[in-house]
Amino acid sequence: MELLKDTIIKVIRDLSAKKLQEDNTPEAWLKKTLTKKELKHIKVKYFRKGILGLNVDSSSWIYTLNLKKEALLKKFQQCCAALKDIRFTLGE
Repeated sequence: MELLKDTIIKVIRDLSAKKLQEDNTPEAWLKKTLTKKELKHIKVKYFRKGILGLNVDSSSWIYTLNLKKEALLKKFQQCCAALKDIRFTLGE
């Protein structure tokens, strides 16, 4: 029979692993990097071959984000070194 101590350790280890997986998603990178106001206007479309595609709800927000693109890319690369580029598209 498994000891209570061993069970608790296993549960904590599993929860920690799950948390690490959740922190390594494009959505988590956005939450760490952008403001709440910016997050309202952006949704992750895809992440393939090192390119992060984001849907933005207006052309003015695309312009604003393009001005910050290099800084955003550097911050996102701290979370995921495989990230090569960010592409913004209009639409939901």
